[in-house]
Amino acid sequence: MVVASSMMIRTKKTKAVGIPTIDLSMERAELSKQVVKACEEYGFFKVVNHSVGKEVISTLEEQGAEFFAKTAAEKHRAGPATPFGYGCRNIGPNGDMGDLEYLLLHTNPLNISDRSKTISNDPIKFSCAVNDYIESTRELACEILDLVGEGLRLQDKYSLSKLIRDVQSDSLLRINHYSQMVKPKSWDPSLMKGNSNSSIGFGEHSDPQILTILRSNNVGGLQISTHDGLWIPVPPDSNEFFVMVGDALQVLTNGRFTSVRHRALTNPLKSRMSMMYFAAPPLNWWITPLPKMVTPHNPTLYKPFTWAQYKQAAYSLRLGASRLDLFKLHQQQDSNLAPPSP
Repeated sequence: MVVASSMMIRTKKTKAVGIPTIDLSMERAELSKQVVKACEEYGFFKVVNHSVGKEVISTLEEQGAEFFAKTAAEKHRAGPATPFGYGCRNIGPNGDMGDLEYLLLHTNPLNISDRSKTISNDPIKFSCAVNDYIESTRELACEILDLVGEGLRLQDKYSLSKLIRDVQSDSLLRINHYSQMVKPKSWDPSLMKGNSNSSIGFGEHSDPQILTILRSNNVGGLQISTHDGLWIPVPPDSNEFFVMVGDALQVLTNGRFTSVRHRALTNPLKSRMSMMYFAAPPLNWWITPLPKMVTPHNPTLYKPFTWAQYKQAAYSLRLGASRLDLFKLHQQQDSNLAPPSP
């Protein structure tokens, strides 16, 4: 039997910490246990022996690199990101800034087709690359969520993956590009305290969706925070994917899983490009702890809310805010959480 391995990281004044690496080809019962364990302990893990083809990955990476190599004027024709399209430095509507540029796309094929006209000189080629990547990473996300369902012994193990297979799914694709730093000598990850605007490419946050499937080129920069607040650098791997638990899955598991807080640092010598598939339910879907996750000893921690309500709350707060605090049962009902107008 194959056992999940781990990437061992040792930083100054800390003990070695292992980031789980899970082999998706291992025996199913053990695999589901390992996935649940990784979600519980870190909210983050790496998967190997996945089904996403190398050509699917490389084709989208090439398209992304081609876009970010354009002149500023050409790229700005695809923006501003409101929220979809091209963005540069601004992260959300509340003044958060990052040292990056990005493309944000809804996974709806019609949206992709329309946006491609301002992004690429060959819109059809770009659209095909994006759609192929989304289809592949969606299947990977569904496979992982089905393993979660099995590991948690849910009555319907497909109940989580159904949320993102729905034709009205609000899933997104984001491509981030971090240019190399202007002053390489000033970059020292061991000294990072999370408040240096010159070195933080994307500030500390958790993803609001159910699950994130992340992949980057072979350039470091990603860091995750453990439950006790230790920041761990994640070694890059351009051939594999990293999986992150999002806020919505934390609620669905009634806190058994915790969404992982993470950030990205700029690299002193090389540019970094990362691609994230954010798996989300339809806007009108109610998010509440699964019945299996609620017991007399572990009562419901969160008030029910729709995905649209949660997005509204997320956009109303700064990047690093703990958005789920607004929905905990000990909080008073917030008037700002009314469903948004159609």
